Amino acid sequence: MGLESEVTQKKAAGSSGPETDVDPQTPVLRISQLDALELDSALEQLLWTQFSQCFQNCRPGLLTPLEPELRALLQLLLWRFTLYSSSATVGQSLLSLHYHNTLSSSPRYRPLSRRQKLVLALLTLGPRWLQERSHSLLLCLGLSAGGPVSEGDSGFLQQGLRSCLTLVSSISQLTSLINFLVFLRKGRHPVLAERIAGARAVFSKPNVVRDVTYQYMNRELLWHGFAEFLIFLLPLINTRKLKATVSSIIFGGESAIGEGATEGQGVSKECGLCGEWPTMPHTIGCRHVFCYYCIKSHSIAEACLTCPKCGAEAGHPEPVKMEVEMIGR
Repeated sequence: MGLESEVTQKKAAGSSGPETDVDPQTPVLRISQLDALELDSALEQLLWTQFSQCFQNCRPGLLTPLEPELRALLQLLLWRFTLYSSSATVGQSLLSLHYHNTLSSSPRYRPLSRRQKLVLALLTLGPRWLQERSHSLLLCLGLSAGGPVSEGDSGFLQQGLRSCLTLVSSISQLTSLINFLVFLRKGRHPVLAERIAGARAVFSKPNVVRDVTYQYMNRELLWHGFAEFLIFLLPLINTRKLKATVSSIIFGGESAIGEGATEGQGVSKECGLCGEWPTMPHTIGCRHVFCYYCIKSHSIAEACLTCPKCGAEAGHPEPVKMEVEMIGR
């Protein structure tokens, strides 16, 4: 037995490789720890999406009654093949991190024990499942989230149980908030479950830096600056007038205001906004006509309205008479 334990320890030491040279006291960036949590959450969501797509041709709502249990099962399988096997989640592995056993007195790196891994799994999966199943559990116990207390001898018991559940939920949220504030101050244990289980994220390789190239950072900064510039610039551009000008240049339309146009002469026979025969036709000073409600709604929405056809500055809408031509068949 002693020989077997020595062989296992040597195998574990040999498989760790450069992990033995890593100082567990080297601080890890807070953003790296938060990014690892975000990557784990994105992976769980991706697994659930792929799993639910397998039942997309089945009856709608088939997975809804068992969705909390199925989510917990997928997260448990993910935990079994990631954290349980290598003391690191998928997000931590991508960022060259893994968990260190802070309960060990050794100054060197020590992986998590089996008990710590189980505690992490229970504290991570259990509250999520309880939160998703809380309403169903309250209904099974004869309670509701705000309904009346049932009469009888068990009324006080149910009221006390509901108050206890509310108190426990409030305390857990408050402790999570306090733990996150402490994490922002100290840079350790972003999740309360890690602090309780005695697990801390450390580097898995020596001399690890955050692998973000300058080309990627420059590209992101450039695109973010360009997007902010467009958000600021686009509202200042009269896109309708610009579109009308470009269309008049390309298709040879008339862009000048039709001065001297008389009522019913030289005007279009369709609304310049909806394209239909104008209802209660009105003009804004050019040769185009519009439905009264079309031009009125656009004038209310836009302070400086221009004709969408020719780009002319819009004046006050005035009614125009149009002759209806009857074509015999």
